[in-house]
Formats: sequence, C-alpha cells, structure tokens
Amino acid sequence: MGRSRAVLGIGISGLLLGVALATAALAPDVVKALETDKHVYIATQRADGTRSDAAPVWFTWDGTNVWTTTAPGSWKAKRIAKGSPVFVNVGTKDGPGFEGTAEIVTDPAQAAKMAPAYDEKYWISWIGFFRPRPERVQAGKTLILKITPAS
Repeated sequence: MGRSRAVLGIGISGLLLGVALATAALAPDVVKALETDKHVYIATQRADGTRSDAAPVWFTWDGTNVWTTTAPGSWKAKRIAKGSPVFVNVGTKDGPGFEGTAEIVTDPAQAAKMAPAYDEKYWISWIGFFRPRPERVQAGKTLILKITPAS
C-alpha cells in the first residue's frame, strides 16, 4: 500500500507540474479568462497566409489544453489537418489570447469526458443539446480539437 501511494504521489506531482508549466506559458489574464468565460474565438491560417475570421465556439479548459468540437467538413478542420496554427481569443474576438497547435481527436471516450464539463458550463447542454456525443464522434460526424498553447 505504501508503494502505491508513493507512485500515485509522483503521478499527481508530475501532472500538477505539467499543468503549472502549461499555464506558465500563458499570460495570467488568458488563464483567468479560460477558467471563467464561456466562448473562445478560433481562427486558422489560410493557404495564402492570411488569418481566417474568428468563430466563437464552446470549449472546455483542462488547465493545459482547450478542447472543442467541429464538423469534419469545416474549413477549420481542413486547415488544422494541413498543419495550420490556431489563434485563440477568449471571451470576445479581441479578448486575451494565444497561438497554439491543434490536434484532431477521434476518440469517442474524449467526447464522453467533455460532455459533463459542457453540462456544467452551458445550460442548454445540461438539458441535452449541443454537447459532445461519443456516438457522433464514432460515426465521423463530429471531430474533437485539442488545442495546445505554443511555448
């Protein structure tokens, strides 16, 4: 039992260190906004190098990454699949923000993890609408985006 606790302690310490390092890369106003606001505005880079219009989306923040969803055919998804950087502003189009990288996630289990966070944050999700759904991810109708702030 003592050894298990020691291993668990190291695991938790490592996790906390990772969260501290990730949030250290972000300005304090960005972290505060990610913890309290309900929308992020996401833009990507077009092939000609210009920035797309920022679109408001619902999101969750785990202390390290921003998680959101998008349609597989969206320009955002297409550009991210080609390696576009992601530009995130929190709260408003001109709110505090950061540049990061996005990864497309197709694991239905991640949608199941996100749904309760959406339910807590958005009342309409709580009654059953517009939350990430594992079956939609499984069917390829929804993509999950994991956005990591650049260091």
